[in-house]
Amino acid sequence: MSEAGTGPLGGLLVVSVEQAVAAPFATMRLADAGARVIKVERAEGDFARFYDRHVGGECAWFVWLNRGKESIVLDIKDADDNALLRRIVAKADVFVQNLAPGAAARAGFDSDELRRRHPRLITCDISGYGESGPYAAMKAYDFLIQCESGIASVTGTQDSASRVGVSVCDIGAGLNAYGAILEAVIGRERTGRGTGIRVSLFDGMADWMTVPLLHLEHGGKAPARTGLSHAMIAPYGAYPVGCGGQMVIAIQNEREWARFCAHILGDAALATDARFAGHPARLANKPEMDALIVEVFGRHDMDSLAAALREAGIAFGRLNDVAGLSAHPQLRRAAVETAAGTVEIVAPPARHEGGADTDRRPLRPVPALGEQSEAIRAEFDAGSNGN
Repeated sequence: MSEAGTGPLGGLLVVSVEQAVAAPFATMRLADAGARVIKVERAEGDFARFYDRHVGGECAWFVWLNRGKESIVLDIKDADDNALLRRIVAKADVFVQNLAPGAAARAGFDSDELRRRHPRLITCDISGYGESGPYAAMKAYDFLIQCESGIASVTGTQDSASRVGVSVCDIGAGLNAYGAILEAVIGRERTGRGTGIRVSLFDGMADWMTVPLLHLEHGGKAPARTGLSHAMIAPYGAYPVGCGGQMVIAIQNEREWARFCAHILGDAALATDARFAGHPARLANKPEMDALIVEVFGRHDMDSLAAALREAGIAFGRLNDVAGLSAHPQLRRAAVETAAGTVEIVAPPARHEGGADTDRRPLRPVPALGEQSEAIRAEFDAGSNGN
């Protein structure tokens, strides 16, 4: 058994029959908070182990999403392995699964039935479209949900829709599952009973699409794709700088626009020019406005423009690529042990300071396939009392 976590979820046992991204993201966050997470894998392993080999032969996705877990290889169609998993679940606080629709139930791990047997158990089923409705049985991957939910239609340029460059549907579902599990843990402290949670990729992304949906249904028109601009606010986008590169600016209100005109564009009168007074006017006359901005920005390099924008109190950012992120002075990193050795990854986003939790929670290792199989089998052997 791996070293127990010391965070606020220390002592919580999570069993996850998981693969890919959504469920592993949720259980990774639970592990970071100190929960013991037993990850159940097929003999061939979670297929996310093999998306790439970029981290010393390990997969970047797997290294990110599976730190702090224990890996056991089980064939849940095998009677003995199925019985072993039932014994582990009987001791668990949380059961998570994101297998294909109906697969867990067919193997005897229907969440409702598990909670009838173990009333304190919290179950979390993660699916593409949910357990009911016309799409319930459909296979679902992140890109497909991006298209079905409409997020691809509001992403990209005027000429072409685009996939968001990271797996936002999977990650969003994992975040939703993590939050719901934490709520259920708190609820169980009050009631003594577990609860069933169902999270779908589609529901999560539909929630994120609420504003475009309201624009369509109440305003008559969905927001247009605008690339690196904003459909309703201007100036709000990326502009070329004289030395190369692009600077992103965001003007939210007329006070900022007045400062921008006076201190950056060098013409305070532009703030009350009828062509540019208010976001609707600026959007209607965007080509003229953009030409003024491009001309001024072309006189600067990135550092001098950043200094001027900062002095004027204008919100700005550099249009970085991944190399820019890698060298970013604000980027926090954390070390994690893998089969390929120590890897520096992005540190968890939540910082825990003050009170009793000031230890920065060092990340626990990423398991090799089946690394803890023997120990877990011995711990939950039919003749053992478990723990």
